[in-house]
Amino acid sequence: MSDKIRILIIDDEKDFCHFVKLNLESTNQFSVNIETSGKKGVYTARNDKPDLILLDVYMPDMDGTIVAENLLEEPSTKDIPIVFLTAVATKRDVSDSGGMIGGRHIIAKPVATDELISTIRAILHV
Repeated sequence: MSDKIRILIIDDEKDFCHFVKLNLESTNQFSVNIETSGKKGVYTARNDKPDLILLDVYMPDMDGTIVAENLLEEPSTKDIPIVFLTAVATKRDVSDSGGMIGGRHIIAKPVATDELISTIRAILHV
């Protein structure tokens, strides 16, 4: 049994996913799975029960808000924290909103690894 924080990234940008996975796993504190479609992401979240989900807002097959709704409706995934990642909001927008939009945590892309780690740790209280 690993004591690493288990992260699921659901984002259609493969390069972005692999970059974040590499950076998080290089700290030896995280185990990261990637899904590049919303539908597969919902399936993986239900089966793997990650500690936290990093979720893109805009994806071609299923919008991130729909993915989040699906996960919140499912008893087995409703308590998994979700952090939205988006290139639509600027870092200033996120900062001005206190990192929350519509009651959800949000991070503007591109994201610095240290910022991402501190956000994950704050949300999970670790």
